[in-house]
Amino acid sequence: MDDVKEIQPVAAVDAVITLPGSKSFSHRALIAAGLAAGTSTLRNLLSADDTRYTAQALRDLGCSIAWGPDLCQVSGTGGRLLVPKEPIYLGDSGTSMRFLTAVAALGQGRFVLTGSERLCQRPIQDLLEALAGLGVEATSAQNNGCPPVIVQARGLAGGPTKVAGGVSSQFLSALLLIAPFAARDVEVEVVGELVSRPYVDITLSVMEDFGIAYYRQGYRFFAVPAGQRYQAQDYEIEGDASSASYFLGAAAITGGRVRLANLNPESCQGDIGFLRVLAAMGCRVATAPDGVVLQGGPLQGIQIDMANMPDLVPTLAVVAAYAQGQTVITGVPHLRHKESNRLQAVATELAKMGIAVRETNDGLIITGGTPKAALIATYHDHRLAMSFALAGLRTPGIRIADPGCVAKSFPAFWEYLAQLNA
Repeated sequence: MDDVKEIQPVAAVDAVITLPGSKSFSHRALIAAGLAAGTSTLRNLLSADDTRYTAQALRDLGCSIAWGPDLCQVSGTGGRLLVPKEPIYLGDSGTSMRFLTAVAALGQGRFVLTGSERLCQRPIQDLLEALAGLGVEATSAQNNGCPPVIVQARGLAGGPTKVAGGVSSQFLSALLLIAPFAARDVEVEVVGELVSRPYVDITLSVMEDFGIAYYRQGYRFFAVPAGQRYQAQDYEIEGDASSASYFLGAAAITGGRVRLANLNPESCQGDIGFLRVLAAMGCRVATAPDGVVLQGGPLQGIQIDMANMPDLVPTLAVVAAYAQGQTVITGVPHLRHKESNRLQAVATELAKMGIAVRETNDGLIITGGTPKAALIATYHDHRLAMSFALAGLRTPGIRIADPGCVAKSFPAFWEYLAQLNA
């Protein structure tokens, strides 16, 4: 693929899309299947860079994984892990780093986990401190609170621990995923406000589907009884609500219509809430027998707390550029610690398009207008590339730099986008 991709405008989107599997469910199902005894069949598993890194790491730890076009078969370790001779490399995948750091704690020996330059700038200290509470010796190799991580594993003692909630919910999810293997019951108290709460619901949903019982008090306290084991499953991954946002946004921006054939409107994926956001901005949303239909309409700016849908802030920001009035986005200061500093990056690129935008402590204020042609920098960030591509469906001359970065979560994105032009 060329280093720059120009998007072709459309009159109005009119398309039916079947979504790839949820990235969030895919990571967690891979972990559960990899820790189960026996062979699981995972259907509609997302095949993207991030999930491939998780799968390869599980292979390094002793799983057998056969990846076909429609399904993936995982022969799990039952929690008995091999110790790889080489460091486990996880690319740009923050989810993989956080989950696999915890999984390594179940082993016996020295595990080293590393990744790309950007991944090694992303925070993980909160997880390392929470693991210490469970008897795990895990340290930042550079003593800077970021990967690479060294885990001197002796199995999981368990007991009570605390985890900070302000940077990422993945730290809590990582603890929950390994908790069944602890020698004692695991009790986790969340300190401070927990961001990205729906992702914890996804974690618990997958654990339950693979046979694990737990107790919770809201998003403040969680307990997982010791002595449980994941049970191998035949498991279907639902459509990805994050990926859905781009097609919903495309219909909103162009005043068109899109039907998402396998999007569950009752999903526990937090990003399903984007349907409500677009409805509040003036779109019409209806459920179909097998999914969801969105019809675009005249767009109005809104004020919205996106704490439960942080990954969709770039999508919303691009839609807001075409809305009447101001859109005020709050609740997402942690977006500065993603694949890029997403708040700064989104503000910079919207400004290139002639849109008035201001970065605040916890979000963005965007005044809708008439976006103009621009070359969009993507900062090696898949979500920026996919979000700003939507602007090109309405505004001629939108060009996306480094279009290949979408491989992180949605390798077929450009083929899907072309369907909107059909």
